[in-house]
Amino acid sequence: MTEPAADPALSGTQVAILDAYAGLIEELGSDDVSNRVIARRAGIAERTVFRNYPTRVDLLLATAAWIEATVFAREESHSIFDIPLAIREAMQRYDARPELAHVVAETAMRGVSGAAPSPGRAQLERLLDAEVPSLDAAQRTAVIAALSHLDSVGAWVTFRREFAMDRRDIADAAAWAAEAVLDSIRNRVAP
Repeated sequence: MTEPAADPALSGTQVAILDAYAGLIEELGSDDVSNRVIARRAGIAERTVFRNYPTRVDLLLATAAWIEATVFAREESHSIFDIPLAIREAMQRYDARPELAHVVAETAMRGVSGAAPSPGRAQLERLLDAEVPSLDAAQRTAVIAALSHLDSVGAWVTFRREFAMDRRDIADAAAWAAEAVLDSIRNRVAP
């Protein structure tokens, strides 16, 4: 549930670096790309990559966030009950760009400091508080945790790698699971 626009704080050089790196990841099927190759693709000097992203972790975090905000951007949902459709669409987008999806997922799953494992959590909390304010803290946490997990590129990777599911089955399973989570609170919607 990332915001639909890229980070406005990024400079043109940073966008060129991130775009070049993401393109190379897709072409080569790996995030193990030298800064020299990234710089060449971006049309800048290698030291410019280092100036903007001093460590590999900095580059990986920035690239994962940029991919989430640009390649996998989505419109904000207006209702908590629209989330299953948003999850279905997100799973299809991840499946269309698997190399980039893996980079985003692995960055979050590696536990790299600075990675946002559930970037849409704040939106889910706002929607749930507005539509179903009667939930107690434990119920609220359970719904948010379940939807945050389902609405993640990590869930897509799990469905793909561990269950060898195809695009349609992944989208169906994730959306169905989100519906099941929400079914338990449908009768508690505020008037």
